[in-house]
Amino acid sequence: MNTDLFTYYKERAQEYERVYQKPERQEELRQATAILQDIFSGRHVFEVACGTGYWTERIAATANFILATDINEAVLEVAKTKTYPKDSVSFRQADLFDLASLAAKYESLFGGFIWSHIRLQDLPHFIGILNNRVVPGGTVVLMDNHYVEGSSLPISQQDVNGNTYQTRTLENGSQHLVLKNFPTEAGIRELLQDKATDINFTNLQHYWILSYKTLPQEV
Repeated sequence: MNTDLFTYYKERAQEYERVYQKPERQEELRQATAILQDIFSGRHVFEVACGTGYWTERIAATANFILATDINEAVLEVAKTKTYPKDSVSFRQADLFDLASLAAKYESLFGGFIWSHIRLQDLPHFIGILNNRVVPGGTVVLMDNHYVEGSSLPISQQDVNGNTYQTRTLENGSQHLVLKNFPTEAGIRELLQDKATDINFTNLQHYWILSYKTLPQEV
C-alpha cells in the first residue's frame, strides 16, 4: 500500500474533483465560494497546494491576481485547463516547505485542504511558513474538512503522535494510506496564539474556514 502523498495526488489528479460532487455538500460549497470570493475580492493572493485549481478558479472570479503553487505537476496540468479571467492567474511548481526562491510577499494567502495533510508535530513550522509568505498584517485563509460520519471516509489508522489516516482506493485499483487529520477549532486557536490576530473561524457541517491576520511588524 502506498503511503506517499505526492504519488497519491499524482495518480488521483484526473478524478480528484469528484469529491465536490457529493450531493450533501453542494449548499456548503456554494456558501464557501461566496465567503472566499468576498474575502479575496480585489486582492493579490498567494495560493499554496492549489491542486487541480477547483478553488483557484472560484477565487479568481473576484481576486485581482493569484499565484497558484503546488508541488505536483500532474495536478497543475489539470488546474491550467480551468477558465480564468485574462492574466489573473499564474501557476508555479513549488514545494510548500521550500519556498525560498519565491521572494515576494503577498497581501493574502489561501490554502485549501492542506492543513489536514500536515502532521500534527509539523503544524507550528507550517504556520510559520504561511505567515512568512504574506506581509505583516496580511490575511491568511485556510479551508478544510470536518469529519462527518457517512460522508467522510472512516479513519483506518492512528499513529503515536495522534495523526489519523484513511485508506483510499483509486479507480486504477491502487490503495493509499493517506494522512488526514480533523482538527478542532480550539486546537487551531491554541496553535495560533502569539502568531496571529483577528482570528475568525466559520464552521459549516462538512467544512471549516479559518481567516486571520499575521502580526503587524514591530517598529
